[in-house]
Amino acid sequence: MKRYFATIHLEDGRKMTVEMFPEQAPETVRNFVKLARSRYYDGMIFHRVIPGFMVQGGGMYPDMDTKGGLTPIIGEFKDNGINNTLRHTLGTISMARTNVPNSATSQFFICVKDVFFLDGQYAAFGRCVDKESTDVAVEISKVATRTVGWYENVPVYPIVIKTVTVEEKDE
Repeated sequence: MKRYFATIHLEDGRKMTVEMFPEQAPETVRNFVKLARSRYYDGMIFHRVIPGFMVQGGGMYPDMDTKGGLTPIIGEFKDNGINNTLRHTLGTISMARTNVPNSATSQFFICVKDVFFLDGQYAAFGRCVDKESTDVAVEISKVATRTVGWYENVPVYPIVIKTVTVEEKDE
């Protein structure tokens, strides 16, 4: 089995690297890898950041416009009938969605604290590989925010994803 690592490179030079676990969420990992390799995430922002909870990105540009055009994937989590045992601990990456279980497309979030109440309800699919990566997510969660239209917790100064790279390693 291959191991997959994604590095989220920010325009300000910081980065976060996560190891993805296809044995827990194969469709979610496949979707994230496909989007990253097609450069879908280039230029998008972390558009929702909440200290002590998570940072969310992968769906909006700095002007809060969306790219769209994606087909939703199956929600790979316990409450949706999938045996995904990953916990939402500090540094876990998971798919964002609406209240519809199979509505995830491109948006993801990284937990900046253990948030176990999300376990079984969201498709966790990886974890930050080191303290540096986790620290970047926590730093992002603490920036000043504002409301833009009906979007809350939007960073005052955009935190832009330059690109997301993916590396495969054989076990």
